[in-house]
Amino acid sequence: MKLFLFDHCPFCVRAMMLIGLKQLDVQWVYLQNDDVQSRVDKVGANLVPILQKDDASYMAESLDIVAYLDHVDAKPVLQPATQQQVIQDYLTESSYTSSRLLFPRDVRLGLPEFASAAAIDWFTQSKSAIIGISFEEAFANTKTYLEGLYKCWPLLESIRLPSSAGNQLSYDDVLLFPGLRNLTMVKGIEFSPHIRRYIDEVAALTRVRLYDDIAV
Repeated sequence: MKLFLFDHCPFCVRAMMLIGLKQLDVQWVYLQNDDVQSRVDKVGANLVPILQKDDASYMAESLDIVAYLDHVDAKPVLQPATQQQVIQDYLTESSYTSSRLLFPRDVRLGLPEFASAAAIDWFTQSKSAIIGISFEEAFANTKTYLEGLYKCWPLLESIRLPSSAGNQLSYDDVLLFPGLRNLTMVKGIEFSPHIRRYIDEVAALTRVRLYDDIAV
């Protein structure tokens, strides 16, 4: 199997989590961010991640891929979600600040999906339009956005730690972890102790690398 992906994409991280958690034999293929046509050619839409199955067919939609990978060996491990509302509340409240913290950094870390100037330019133009300001302005206002993000931390203090559940993961983790993992690319970010422990525990179980060592 092959997974076509971007390293920074939260939807791609969902699939990465299952591959690492179950130690599946899946080859990762990084696409250039601006190479829309290759995605359309595979699944008829500009989507990532894309999974190429052993029969050479393609599938998209991250949660469908997660479910497929969880059941591919007939030994599913993900538990049902139980904290959807808590997670949705956090995602809703944090989206404004998170996007303005992450978008400018996505193109500064040397990630494989931004190997060309064209890929960086394509992402910069599309995401700057979404947040309504330049990446330079967003990056310059990091302190302000962090202050806003910190107000969201209390929403996650009830999130279950894997260590409290026999190191089992659930669909809650598939929804929550990718965004928190990406926030490790923000240099100097201060997670609450509970959230930091959550990030580290899930990263260890899924073998998804964090960005602490290259944070900007």
